[in-house]
Amino acid sequence: MPEPLNVLLGVSGGIAAFKAPEIVRTLRGRGHRVRCAMTRSAGAFVTPLTLEVLTEHPVYREEYLEANDSGEELHISVARWADVMCVAPATCNTLARLALGLADDFMVTTSLAFTGSLLVAPAMTTEMWEKAPVQGHVAALEERGVVLVGPVVGPLATGETGMGRMAEPQDIVAAIEATRRKGDLAGRAVLITAGPTQEALDPVRFLSNRSSGKMGFSLAAEAASRGAKTHLISGPVSLPTPLGVVRVDVTTAAEMAARVEELAPESEVVIMSAAVADFRPVTTRSSKIKKGAGGPDLKLEGTEDILARLQTIAPNALRIGFAAETGELEEEARRKMKEKGAHWIVANDVSRSDIGFGSEHNEVTVFRRNKPAVTLGRQAKRRIAGRLLDLVKQELDGVEAEVAVTSG
Repeated sequence: MPEPLNVLLGVSGGIAAFKAPEIVRTLRGRGHRVRCAMTRSAGAFVTPLTLEVLTEHPVYREEYLEANDSGEELHISVARWADVMCVAPATCNTLARLALGLADDFMVTTSLAFTGSLLVAPAMTTEMWEKAPVQGHVAALEERGVVLVGPVVGPLATGETGMGRMAEPQDIVAAIEATRRKGDLAGRAVLITAGPTQEALDPVRFLSNRSSGKMGFSLAAEAASRGAKTHLISGPVSLPTPLGVVRVDVTTAAEMAARVEELAPESEVVIMSAAVADFRPVTTRSSKIKKGAGGPDLKLEGTEDILARLQTIAPNALRIGFAAETGELEEEARRKMKEKGAHWIVANDVSRSDIGFGSEHNEVTVFRRNKPAVTLGRQAKRRIAGRLLDLVKQELDGVEAEVAVTSG
């Protein structure tokens, strides 16, 4: 059995706080040790005594800000005790305070001292969830590696149905237990490509596409956070390099192909999420094309198919391609998987404005050889990245198990 976790459950003042006892009871039933911290307003929805009985430990509130018997500030000792901190529910106000680091109560102060896995389970009305400031706070938290659990579509306290309902307790517990995956790709060599490429027409113009690189960078960040030796080959984008990632910048499809050829043979997993140009100009003008000369007569030629090339240069790697489609998702994905010799094709519909190029969210379907397709519903790209790497880990473990059985 896995070692039990020390879980600090933060409870803020929303109607969904009535589910906190169920979260505690489920965690305790699965062998984990739980303590609770409550915000000022949480007591209006669930009593501290209820949580104290269930956790068999006093609830941390404002009166616990003093030092403990050893002289150490209590928020420091609690932060060091916990393996996982989860705030459920996380109200609009609590998300803002966590994002901004406003250490005005025990819970947020402890979160700032905490260095482990931090999860938040938002709960609010649809109108509040969709507001730009809230989404800005969510983006800031995810950028720092905070894991969002939900929200989901469902009945709200207003009597309406919409996005903003807190994830169910069993899903929150599953997300807490999933933090054990940290390090589950340790020692694995993962190569990821991201962003667009640019094919020059003249010194100031080029052919390109709308790829932002956010999906590939999310994959690289997730892989590195789980211990993988991660190389990221990126086209021209304005994104910071994720912590622990070795980044290689390129501009053209030819440059990307050359760097993939260098790094892919040493990789166990190659994820081609870059939107590589399919065509480039046959000739590139050495000087700027003048408007007065009329529209240029462009002749294009195809670029190398890097994903297909992987069959030769990385035959033993798990080869995963991405397909940005505007229709016939399954048909196109399966055609590309066969023609390019990929093990998986991850396809999404970029005609949708809520998951298209540049969006903070994605929705994908993973088509795999001889296995059922898996659809990952609309969610933040970092969460999509985590789910995809869960599937990668399962695939790697399954292959190794088959080899072990065959060898035995």
